[in-house]
Amino acid sequence: MHPLVQLARHTIETYIREGKVIGPPKDLPPEMQGRAGTFVSLHDRLGNLRGCIGTIEPTQPNIAQEIIQNAISAATHDPRFSPLRANELDGLDVKVDVLTEPEPIAGTEELDPKRYGVIVESGWRRGLLLPDLEGVDTVDYQVEIACRKAGIRPKESKQFYRFEVKRYT
Repeated sequence: MHPLVQLARHTIETYIREGKVIGPPKDLPPEMQGRAGTFVSLHDRLGNLRGCIGTIEPTQPNIAQEIIQNAISAATHDPRFSPLRANELDGLDVKVDVLTEPEPIAGTEELDPKRYGVIVESGWRRGLLLPDLEGVDTVDYQVEIACRKAGIRPKESKQFYRFEVKRYT
């Protein structure tokens, strides 16, 4: 198991079982030292999404602290799901995505749903969809989901951004 995934899993288990927020490792490995947006995705033993929360841009001093914050949020504050319970931890599949900085693009022709995640903005509303998700095989579908998440209607003017992720499992 990759150290970023180990950190997310340990964070969730400690928070759910003991109610404690762990700190980052004392000697941060190189992949935890920088700053980046991260997402923590949780799936139950049947493969169903159980939580997914993240940050588009960094909000913490390092990637380790970003993962700790997002792991707790994914496990307990995703509004689509009830908080995780201790009896769900053994079968939990944890993934961590570290995002590159989003770059503005002229339009959807610069997207590829397998390679790039998308951010769609209209006014103050912003929707994001990670890349390489099961069942999301076209740019149109990727953009549609991101718009739906943000409450952006099809005819509204939009600004698009793309980003890549390094996914750890």
